Amino acid sequence: MTPPAARPPVRVLVVDDQPLMRCGLRGLIDTFPDFETVAEAASGAEAVDRCRELRADIAVVDLRMPGMDGAECTARLLELPEPPKVLLLTGFPLDGRTLGSLASGAAGLLGKDLRPAELAAVLRSVAAGTGVVSSDVLSLLLTRQEESTGMGQQRARELLTRLSASEQRVLALVGSGMTNDQIADRLGLSGASVKTYVSRALAKLGLENRTQAALIVFEAGLSAEPWESGG
Repeated sequence: MTPPAARPPVRVLVVDDQPLMRCGLRGLIDTFPDFETVAEAASGAEAVDRCRELRADIAVVDLRMPGMDGAECTARLLELPEPPKVLLLTGFPLDGRTLGSLASGAAGLLGKDLRPAELAAVLRSVAAGTGVVSSDVLSLLLTRQEESTGMGQQRARELLTRLSASEQRVLALVGSGMTNDQIADRLGLSGASVKTYVSRALAKLGLENRTQAALIVFEAGLSAEPWESGG
């Protein structure tokens, strides 16, 4: 019996205005057997051009770059006919502008101080379409929730009424930073069921990824605590 063909590696574009950072990321990513760096770009504009020439599955993009920053680069990349998933990296403290970059459609945002094994896990999560929400981003979302206006909360809660109770329950745990596997374990569901609930919720809300869903969860004040305790 002929063994199944090996899957081709996930193609990654590295985007950073600092040559040393690009070189370091490329060298690290190329040590992961299921990934390969297909190109580098020193600016957002160059990243868009490179993605037009080469099909990349994931673009790892520096959030703070001169000229076109990571948020604008994300938006431009996602307008391409075959857009990559975008993972934003930053070495700066997170602030309110960070939320705009996530809302632009990025699959996630992480600090540059993450460990190599963490980067591999994050890339695999992004490649699988589940996205990532780091603890720092969740803290920022909590701050935003405390500062949000009543109208913002009302709009978010109105959006969530589009979801079934099961979809709201799963989305609340997504907003707490849980992965699909963690949600499945918490709720006694299969991983496939959780993935289906998340996909349906995103479609009903008109969202691209779970990071955007987390924004709505926190804006609405939807707490994960009842679900985490089995309620």
